[in-house]
Amino acid sequence: MRLRTLGLVAVFVSSLAAPLTVDAQPAERIWRIGFLSLGGAQAVQAWVAAFRDGLRELGYVQGENVIIEERYAAGQVERLPALGAELVRLKVDILVAAPTGSALAAKKVTSTVPIVFVGEPDP
Repeated sequence: MRLRTLGLVAVFVSSLAAPLTVDAQPAERIWRIGFLSLGGAQAVQAWVAAFRDGLRELGYVQGENVIIEERYAAGQVERLPALGAELVRLKVDILVAAPTGSALAAKKVTSTVPIVFVGEPDP
């Protein structure tokens, strides 16, 4: 599972780097990642830790060049749309949704923010 998570992190980071050019660049951008979860913080703690570790290995450090905005529904499916909408209002660059149910809620609140999902048994 850790390898799969690191693979997703690599794909995500690659997508962030793709539009960059080598011409004069402004100061390094701070990327904003929205993390939306049906579970509580404790339930997905290992996933979030692996995600942060993978980002760090690729040079993305919380508070330096990336901010991860975390929202947890604590098992209450009806809270997901409001939490997802809140993340979209924060102008996140990408939404990471985990586990089951979170990606569908994310899809319902945005058609412009890319969504990466983890732990969905049926994409």
